[in-house]
Amino acid sequence: MSETKENIHSTAVMLMRGKGVARGFAIGRAIIMGAATLEVSHYRIAPEDVPQECARLDAAIQTVYTDLQQIIKNLPADAPKELAPLLTVHSLLVSDPMLAEQTKEIIASRQYNAEWALSTQGQILADQFSVMQDEYIRERVADVNQVIERVIRVLSGTATSMIPDMSYDLDINSSIVVAHDISPADMIKLRGSRFAAFVTDLGGATSHTAIVARSMNVPAVVGMGNIRSLVRDKDMLIVDGEAGVVIVNPSPLVLSEYQKKQEIYIQERAELIQHKDEPAITLDGKKVKLEANIELPHEADEAMELGADGIGLFRSEFLFMGRSTLPDEEEQYEAYSYVLKTMADKPVTIRTLDIGSDKTLDGEATVAANPALGLRAVRYCLSRPELFQTQLRALLRASVHGKLRILIPMLSHMHELHAVKQAIEFAKSQLVEEGHSYGENIELGAMVEIPAIAIAIEPFLKHLDFVSIGTNDLIQYTLAIDRVDNEVSDLYDPLHPAVLRLISQTIQAGERAGKDVAVCGEMAGEPRYTRLLLGLGLTEFSMHPQQLLDVKKLVRTSHTNALRSKIATALNHAEAIDLDALGL
Repeated sequence: MSETKENIHSTAVMLMRGKGVARGFAIGRAIIMGAATLEVSHYRIAPEDVPQECARLDAAIQTVYTDLQQIIKNLPADAPKELAPLLTVHSLLVSDPMLAEQTKEIIASRQYNAEWALSTQGQILADQFSVMQDEYIRERVADVNQVIERVIRVLSGTATSMIPDMSYDLDINSSIVVAHDISPADMIKLRGSRFAAFVTDLGGATSHTAIVARSMNVPAVVGMGNIRSLVRDKDMLIVDGEAGVVIVNPSPLVLSEYQKKQEIYIQERAELIQHKDEPAITLDGKKVKLEANIELPHEADEAMELGADGIGLFRSEFLFMGRSTLPDEEEQYEAYSYVLKTMADKPVTIRTLDIGSDKTLDGEATVAANPALGLRAVRYCLSRPELFQTQLRALLRASVHGKLRILIPMLSHMHELHAVKQAIEFAKSQLVEEGHSYGENIELGAMVEIPAIAIAIEPFLKHLDFVSIGTNDLIQYTLAIDRVDNEVSDLYDPLHPAVLRLISQTIQAGERAGKDVAVCGEMAGEPRYTRLLLGLGLTEFSMHPQQLLDVKKLVRTSHTNALRSKIATALNHAEAIDLDALGL
């Protein structure tokens, strides 16, 4: 929302806030991309024209599918590796028979023209996506909207994308793309142009704009609401990707201040890169593992480039999302093998499918009284043994290529752990019968994200090789706060003493049992929590690759013994944890 503004149609000064999803500062001129909305023709057709209108829809869908396939085929070698999978998702969405069939049903039953029927179907899908618990799945509505928009543009005879004119000269050597949203296909067409940042009305931390911006190390602020309609071409913008702030037409004083910030940030990043291969060792000699969280196989390349000690979390569900057919064993085997080969002798932790009860794998919503507490993660996998066996077989086969660790999400009962181990043994026996080999030293771990397992961790540790604390859900379940509900989001507190005590107890139990304990939730990658987690005894962090260098710098300038003493006292006596008061 706009915090301060003058006449927005002159030389306005506005400060707007969104969600910073890729760090850094950018200063440049706005280039407006596309229209915020499509003007869709609305008219009814005669019943005898229904077959012709359905054929027109089919032809438009085929045109978009062919265009996307051509883009994928001609992807340049230096294109961000994340774009190919995202473009594939779009091609799968547009070719999904359900999209065409349900739209044709609207054409036939309501006698809507194809454009109107398709936009109506888009709204139905958007409503279904909006109630889904999982943030990544909710944000896939943007992919659906972009695909539908491309088809409507073909139906209406306009261009399939609205790329801005980048040919005119700008006052400074940078451009900031301002858009309602940016599709993967449009991102490819932008790659050859000068740009310093992305700013969009829509999107969140897991939107494709955020994923690509992080991979390109370009600052980005998303979820800004209506910046596309408030900013004009050539407006001067400052983008602060860390604070999630965009300043429109800043004063000379503010501009000078941010130019200095930008220079300092660039210098700091250059210095951090120089230390990327140095070990993360504290001042008192404690070795800390800094690993990477990834969603797509090729992100392992970035993790290696930035000196990650391994992959602490590969979210395998990203292989399953946004598609009409599930990945078979061979496709999964190739994905897992790629990561293991890329990381060489470094450990790779792959989480088994973590999907919730508020949706099925083909994206159809289901009824659940409380999706966060329903049939999700390991519960879902154990209820779908064929699906689970396919994934386990692919994981086991891939294990010959590196150091595999299998991570089970949302474990809460010992019988679930025993069932998982039995499923793994059954998969092994099948592979042996078929002549397939698998690694001998595969480790099995569990996510600690439900208070029950954190409180009673000792029995679980006897049957596990390691555990990984998922702070996002642990905080949600401990505080009874839906972390995606804006009305209570201010109560979502990583520093709540109850949360920190659960983390501390889990780490201490792991130390006593001689088992590794990691944190792979958002807290691990937030520099402001680094010294706190070190003081709780944590020696294994896992985060987005772009966060590794900042956390490493703090690790190398911290004294863990001093931190542990300070934080233990605060946990025992403080009503709330104040990082500033503790000097953290």
